[in-house]
Amino acid sequence: MESRRSWVEHIMGLPISVLARGDGADSGRADAAVRDVFAELTEADRVFSPYKAGSAVSLLARGELTWDRVDPVVREVAERCAVARESTDGLFDADVPGGTWDPSGLVKGWAVEQAGERLREVVDVDWCLNAGGDVLVVCPSGEPFTVGIQDPRDPGRVVASVPRIGGAVATSGTAARGPHLYDPRTGQSVASRWLSVSVSGPSLECADVLATAAFVAGDDWPKMLLAGYEGLGVLADGNLSATAGWGRL
Repeated sequence: MESRRSWVEHIMGLPISVLARGDGADSGRADAAVRDVFAELTEADRVFSPYKAGSAVSLLARGELTWDRVDPVVREVAERCAVARESTDGLFDADVPGGTWDPSGLVKGWAVEQAGERLREVVDVDWCLNAGGDVLVVCPSGEPFTVGIQDPRDPGRVVASVPRIGGAVATSGTAARGPHLYDPRTGQSVASRWLSVSVSGPSLECADVLATAAFVAGDDWPKMLLAGYEGLGVLADGNLSATAGWGRL
């Protein structure tokens, strides 16, 4: 029987879990890679959390830090947010009402994608990294993990699943955190008959951004998906709607 091992830490206000599968799952190399992942995500939280008084995001909001003095990594994330805004026709926007900058909708996917490179270095292990429901999969064996999509009406249920041998699945909606997303077109909280939109594709950073933009788009959410990305929407009445390629490896 193949070895399996899991790790869990609470980072970014979320449970971050890692599942390892394969002959090297119990190795010191695997453990060290996971510890590096947790350390990188902790550092990203220190820099970008809007809930930490000393983060760059909080300092910028209070005017105690100016853009000409930010660390290069902050400027890099700001540039990525600008690209995301352009690629989603403005439906993803890190400039939030009140004149503040909040890159949270991109940072989690970006940080997990970056940290996940540590896992790729352990080539005899399949990995499933779950950051509060946004999932990164690395399967050098070619055997997929099955990623479940949570029922936004009942956190204890799964409404669908998708097999992945690589890449990512990200979900956006209001079930877990309430109406925290806003529509840049109106400056108001998103009002939608959709409870969640999940996006599957090569990059977690991109899937996370597209899921946010798709949820904001409402009934037009499939139009937000870029080439190589597929989606699944869950309506308030429980009905599902998926793009043609959803479920393919």
